[in-house]
Amino acid sequence: MTNTPRHSCLQHVLDTLPEQFQGPGGAVGIVKDGEVLTRQTWGYVNLDEGRPFTAARRVPICSISKQFTCGVLLDVVGDTALLDDRLSDVLPHFESRLPTVADLCNMQSGLRDYWALTVLQGAHPEGVFRREDAGPLLARMRTTHFEPGSSYSYSNGNFRILSDLIEEYADQPLGDLYRDRIFDPANMDSALLSPDTSVRVDGTVGYEGNQRTGFFPAENRIYWSGDAGINASLNDMLAWEQHIDATREDPDSLYCRLSRPQTFRNGAAAPYGYGLAHGKVNGFAVTGHSGALRGFRLQRLHMAAHRLSVVVLFNHEADAHDAATRLMRAALGDVTEPEASNHVIDPTWAGHYLVEDSDHLLAVETNGQQLEARYGTRAERLRLTAAGIAQSSAMTLALDGDDLTLTRPGENLATRATRVPDGVSEDLAGCYRSRELGAVLRIDRTGPALYGCFEGLLGTGPMHSIRAVGRDVFALSCQRSMDAPAPGDWTIRIRRDAAGNNIGLVVGCWLARKITYERV
Repeated sequence: MTNTPRHSCLQHVLDTLPEQFQGPGGAVGIVKDGEVLTRQTWGYVNLDEGRPFTAARRVPICSISKQFTCGVLLDVVGDTALLDDRLSDVLPHFESRLPTVADLCNMQSGLRDYWALTVLQGAHPEGVFRREDAGPLLARMRTTHFEPGSSYSYSNGNFRILSDLIEEYADQPLGDLYRDRIFDPANMDSALLSPDTSVRVDGTVGYEGNQRTGFFPAENRIYWSGDAGINASLNDMLAWEQHIDATREDPDSLYCRLSRPQTFRNGAAAPYGYGLAHGKVNGFAVTGHSGALRGFRLQRLHMAAHRLSVVVLFNHEADAHDAATRLMRAALGDVTEPEASNHVIDPTWAGHYLVEDSDHLLAVETNGQQLEARYGTRAERLRLTAAGIAQSSAMTLALDGDDLTLTRPGENLATRATRVPDGVSEDLAGCYRSRELGAVLRIDRTGPALYGCFEGLLGTGPMHSIRAVGRDVFALSCQRSMDAPAPGDWTIRIRRDAAGNNIGLVVGCWLARKITYERV
């Protein structure tokens, strides 16, 4: 790189990545104006065997695969409405309005995430999820957790369904379609579909843990296709970014079609479409996607206005999105730090709230001059922008008496979050059954402690600790599951009749909301 202030800034970020994002190994690359500006690797893809992380070494790119699934869909099928009638066969017990295939592509189906549902169906984190397990699990769905097309929720099952629909329509395996329609035209020479995560392509190992606890190989034994499953090298991913740039002037090129802005049914802008998340870096529009599996974190970002792309591949669980954003800002010459808030945080912000529309917990903690709020699968940092108002890139919270108003434009959501009242309910233990899932939740009390165990289609799962949050509201901890990231805490709310008797539960998290259980 030419020794200019901009390139010096970028070189500094590149040099410090291994220290800032510590782990066994990594690979990053940048494409600018159609040319590879930098290609850097470090560490190892296999610590035991001393295999170096090279630009040719393939890793599972996980959910980054979703854009390629949609690319094949558009290239082979064209009009997604042609497949809408097939959804009634995939979801035969549905009781509410079915989503469309376009809803699946845009994360607007309202279908609960099938990897989150594996927890409720009794799966163990290191258990086996076979190809034939997906169909029966998806077929049990009866409802969505919002009206299709009205909001956004991340659901891997959307793309698992697309995989089957595409293969049936084309009468070809999805891996062959990826190769013929995308990998070969984009010169992604070594990319391939390898849906069985127990197969370590190129001997690449993903690692859980950190510098403090040490790193240990992640055990993955799930089969996924459409929602993930592609293995690709840094060279492959940079070739994809160069292909995007080379076809940028053609409005009918695959990436131009994939990256067109999408809307909700009411016309509001949507944050996701056809396997691509839409966001901004330094005020400029970016498209891209993250990827995650236990032991892997990945990110690609493309900024069309500057013909700039960044790819980050980690075989450990550091924040690949943060790394990619730092690289993109540095490539733009931006070295500024976010302005600190000078507002004093009212300690009454802290607490647990039930989100009205989804019936799951919003946990708020105060930290110096920032708030941290956990709404989805990870905590978000918010800055106080005015008295009683806190904002992150995705969420605005406003104090409203003892409660909060919650706005998430990317989900087309404006709702209320009610503070959970103090108190401890002593009648949670028991056995509960969900008609929606055909599954059971057994809650036991051992001494003063509560534990929950899910039983269902995939067996009998491990015991999970349960803690009381407030009156009639509990949190069941689930930090490990078959997929990554794990659902986090499941909210459990007791349902009572007019006489105050426990008649059942509402169980959910952001990925799988408002599932009703009846007390047995």
